[in-house]
Amino acid sequence: MFLGTYEPRLDDKGRLILPAKFREPMAGGIVITRGQDRCLYAYPRVEFERILARMQDASTTSKRNRDYMRVFLSGASDEIPDKQGRVTITSNLRNYAGLSRELAVIGAGTKVEIWDLASWNAYLDENEQAFADISEEVLPGL
Repeated sequence: MFLGTYEPRLDDKGRLILPAKFREPMAGGIVITRGQDRCLYAYPRVEFERILARMQDASTTSKRNRDYMRVFLSGASDEIPDKQGRVTITSNLRNYAGLSRELAVIGAGTKVEIWDLASWNAYLDENEQAFADISEEVLPGL
């Protein structure tokens, strides 16, 4: 399970050093792809394979399904972290998410989200009140 927020930097070669807590589950491979809200999703390879299997069960006669799978899979990058826990984020994914050197890497349960730090902070500012307002709807009785 991935939890927490970390603020690493991209190096000059477009590499991210994974937070130490995230390295072991991603040691066998990581798949980075486009996410919603202009962030990137990073999955351990095993989790990505589970998602891919579910996608293959989806009807390809549905244009919406085909469109989603194309966008999700066409930007995917398969990486193996090096000994320092670094993975390369491809230029097309860096451009998609508008990544600068300053990042926010957040644990989101079964995946990790990679955000430009300024975009993440703006997202939090915009959604903080909604977070409070919908808590009862999302998690009744909490």
